[in-house]
Amino acid sequence: MRLTILLTYALACVFTSHAQTKNPSSPVGPVEFRKMKVSSETYESVGVADINNDGHPDLVSGAFWYEGPHFVQRHFIAEINRVQEYWDDFSTILLDVNKDGKIDIVTGGWFEATLYWLENPGNNKAWKRHVIDKTGNIETARGFDLDGDGIVEIIPNTPNQPLKYYKLQANTSNNSDAQFTKVDVAPTHGHGLGFGDINGDKRIDIVIDKGWLEAPNQPNGKWILHEDFDFGHASIPVLIVDINKDGLNDLIVGQAHGYGLDWYEQQTSSKGKRSWKKHVIDANNSQYHTMEWVDIDGDGEMELVTGKRFRAHNGGDPGANDPYGLYYFKWNGESFTKDIISYGPVGEGKGAGIYFSLADLKGTGRQDVIVAGKDGLYIFFNEGTK
Repeated sequence: MRLTILLTYALACVFTSHAQTKNPSSPVGPVEFRKMKVSSETYESVGVADINNDGHPDLVSGAFWYEGPHFVQRHFIAEINRVQEYWDDFSTILLDVNKDGKIDIVTGGWFEATLYWLENPGNNKAWKRHVIDKTGNIETARGFDLDGDGIVEIIPNTPNQPLKYYKLQANTSNNSDAQFTKVDVAPTHGHGLGFGDINGDKRIDIVIDKGWLEAPNQPNGKWILHEDFDFGHASIPVLIVDINKDGLNDLIVGQAHGYGLDWYEQQTSSKGKRSWKKHVIDANNSQYHTMEWVDIDGDGEMELVTGKRFRAHNGGDPGANDPYGLYYFKWNGESFTKDIISYGPVGEGKGAGIYFSLADLKGTGRQDVIVAGKDGLYIFFNEGTK
């Protein structure tokens, strides 16, 4: 789920051990991946966690979880509503919500406009649904530890609605009655969310489509909006990382419903004025809806993993009929170079869905890539570099 900047990571961190590192000064070849189809189901989100506490990571996607280590046996979770091509399930945040030692699921969708969690029964019964809040349409949601207490907050992206996050409260009596506290951040926001320290004050700020929200220095303080940019329909997440290692965090932004993948270099003047210089990563592919930041090749440096969301708007976005791809981009000190994990027409190439996961599924020390989508559920096993 992981995070650092990776949002899946903190949720399934037991399965996201760092890849075996090599000398960062030694060049490595491209990573080889072995593709495995898990299911033809068309849910767009997948998470990784040990659902049955057997010591093996499992996959969770939509109405089912797939039992590791082979991911062949699947188990029913709960019914998911369907609207046209969409399953109304746009995230898979895996978290022991009620502190009973079993991993639960936090999710929500656009059409029902409800954030909820599904309670793991620990057996083959259907999972009980608990409503957290009626939020408005949820594009997707992410889990991120905003306040540094070691527990992720739940942050739904609800375009044109108020921005809020939900903090899980400690339970001391009734474990089945988990409580979330709703925290107001901004009166409105658009398509896109990112989490990280923009101004170097050691607090986690939030990037939205039209600027960034400076975190308050007190828990109940006011978030201050800085309207530094307008990213349009930005990716979820926007990654906040120091790409060029100049001590200032930069931004990586995909266009979720159009062409474009860029990074924005943070610059400050002698008077402390902040600006953002745009650098193109990939202008020729569309629907970069989600992305992660991880050491995929084991060289001790982080790479950008992302890809095209298959039929994000049911074929209505620019570039919807172009080939589909999943990629990792490696920083070479001056720019990003692109390596292909999967690419091609429907049935050959694989898209990234709306929420994918990175995890070491087989204990190799390497990060595998697990992707759902309207084009099916797949694992790309990381076979290392040659």
